[in-house]
Amino acid sequence: MRKDFKRVPAVYKCFNIIERLSTSKEPLGISDIASALGYYRSTVFNMAYSLVDLGILQQGEDGKFSSGKRLYALGKAADQNTELIHRVRPYLEALNAKTGLTAFLGVRSELKAVVVDKVETSKGLKLSSDVGAGHSLLAGAGGKAMLAQLPDDELDAIIEENDLVCFTPHTCVDKKLFKENIEQVRKEGIAFDMEEYIEGIRALAVPLNINRGNSPAAIWAVGLRIQVKDEVIPQYSEYLKKIATEIEIRFSTE
Repeated sequence: MRKDFKRVPAVYKCFNIIERLSTSKEPLGISDIASALGYYRSTVFNMAYSLVDLGILQQGEDGKFSSGKRLYALGKAADQNTELIHRVRPYLEALNAKTGLTAFLGVRSELKAVVVDKVETSKGLKLSSDVGAGHSLLAGAGGKAMLAQLPDDELDAIIEENDLVCFTPHTCVDKKLFKENIEQVRKEGIAFDMEEYIEGIRALAVPLNINRGNSPAAIWAVGLRIQVKDEVIPQYSEYLKKIATEIEIRFSTE
């Protein structure tokens, strides 16, 4: 962890409030929380109600606070992602070893394709995004692979309500054509980024159909144009689809 960042005390206090309520056997009032943590009552008051507004906490009829539904949902999502990473990691390593490309695992979060794990080459030029980084769901192979898993009504709403940003001269900014591209991903089981997100960079992605609802997952491999030449794309595509099938079978049988 970096040592040159400036800590934000309010963040630490909010976390302490959440932790105190999460470990309590019963709901707590403002005075209970303030006394337990040694905070001013006014500080707890403002933070507690802010957390209620976010759905992280909930307030009962007696005025006391407990963990909210959104906190539960976040915790459940974190557990799912941890299990997903554990199961998929060996496949990322195999993909990287076979192709020499940087391999990513990502999940959808709102309008972002968020990287949750990666395996990059130990030699040569590295093309990488940090774990936790989010990229537009409407750009890149990973985003297309995730969009392909959504029901038509949700996909149509996302395309209709959001602009398609032109990142390079190769980016598709025609919404009708973009929807057709997603349909093609559904049909073929593979998505491509032919320098659409970053010029000189190509990527291939596969959807992971493992019943994650509106938080679909995908694997993608990224490399320079000279690494992902036209002649190797069919071979890499079949390998990625094979990996996706193996992962889906593993999730369905365990």
